Amino acid sequence: MAKYMLIMRGTDESVAKMMETPFDEMLETVGRFNEELIRAGVLVAAEGLDDPGQGVVVDFSGEAPVVTDGPYGETKELFGGFYLIDVASKEEAVEWAKRLPAVAGSKCEVRRVPSIEEFPQDNEWITKERAWRERTGQI
Repeated sequence: MAKYMLIMRGTDESVAKMMETPFDEMLETVGRFNEELIRAGVLVAAEGLDDPGQGVVVDFSGEAPVVTDGPYGETKELFGGFYLIDVASKEEAVEWAKRLPAVAGSKCEVRRVPSIEEFPQDNEWITKERAWRERTGQI
């Protein structure tokens, strides 16, 4: 098994279209999909994000970080939320991504989440992170 993140990305247009959907209808559609993931035993976590206009951007392109109000200037696609699933393969993750309740114009990026076992186990920082994960029941 491997963890994959399904990163939901929308454009201004697809987000506007989604906002036209009645809230109860959206909750039911997403809820049904979430229930499928739970029944299949693959859901690890899922979260949607608030309006990008309520966020800020911390830009590290200069000498000191610069903080500006969202929604991210020139960005054409906005990260709207994610699912973290634990599945047997990238192909299975893609099959789940294809079933996401998404509006036309949006995209889903599928990326594997490397496990802590893939990092050098004799590294001080990996040892500390492993201990934290064990204390918190993550491994």
